[in-house]
Amino acid sequence: MNLKNVLNCKPLASEVLTYYLKQCNEPPWTSYFVKYSSVKNDQRGLSHFNWKVGESNYHVLRTGCFPYIKYHCTKRPHEDLSLDNRLMGIIKILNLGIPTLMYGIAAIALIKHKELVKTPNGEVYIYFLLEENKGSYH
Repeated sequence: MNLKNVLNCKPLASEVLTYYLKQCNEPPWTSYFVKYSSVKNDQRGLSHFNWKVGESNYHVLRTGCFPYIKYHCTKRPHEDLSLDNRLMGIIKILNLGIPTLMYGIAAIALIKHKELVKTPNGEVYIYFLLEENKGSYH
């Protein structure tokens, strides 16, 4: 591997999601932002989907809100979320992404907390509007 490849190595967004949920011992829910520039966006096109981590299944709501990707994860039983995912994708297209762009711009000023997530492909900061009480249901 040459130096250019080593310098461009970033963890996958899905990897950060998995390792953060593991790092928090599979919490009931979480909601965070990760910078586009910090990860490889391997979940493009996914807006509402199931994500298995350890013994838990999460319903993940995900959207791009430049300069971030926003994740909201809730521990729930596996369901078919394909219709929800398609509908959310259509809504994003119809509104030209303007609400999510505004959310991302607002988040720059509103973010009050960050945490480090360690993955096999590097460490990444994720950001929160407020510090979460790990394990809390609210």
